[in-house]
Amino acid sequence: MKIGIILETKEFEKAWNAFRFAVTSRKLGNEVKLFLMGEAVECEGLTHDKYNVDEQMIAFLNAGGELLACGTCLKSRQLQDETSCPISTMVDCVNMVVWADKMVTF
Repeated sequence: MKIGIILETKEFEKAWNAFRFAVTSRKLGNEVKLFLMGEAVECEGLTHDKYNVDEQMIAFLNAGGELLACGTCLKSRQLQDETSCPISTMVDCVNMVVWADKMVTF
C-alpha cells in the first residue's frame, strides 16, 4: 500500500508518533512519503527526553521512507539551507496525495 503522511506540528509527542507510524508502515512493507508542513519543517534535530523526534526521523529515512519539506515553510523560517530533506512545493504535496492509497495527518 502507498501511504502519504502530512505532519504539521513540531509538538514532541505528536511528531514522534507520526514518525513512529511512518517507520512501522515501512517495516510492514508499505511505500511511505511524509510531507512536513508549517512548523513541522523544524523537526530535524528535535529531541526530548521521552520523545526523540530526530531519532525516529532518521529511522524513517533509514527504512527507505521518503521525506519532503514545504519550501515556503522553510523559507519563512530561514531554514531552506539548513535542512537535509528535499525542499518541496505544494505541487509535490498534491502529487503525494494523488499517489497515495491512504492519507494520514498529524
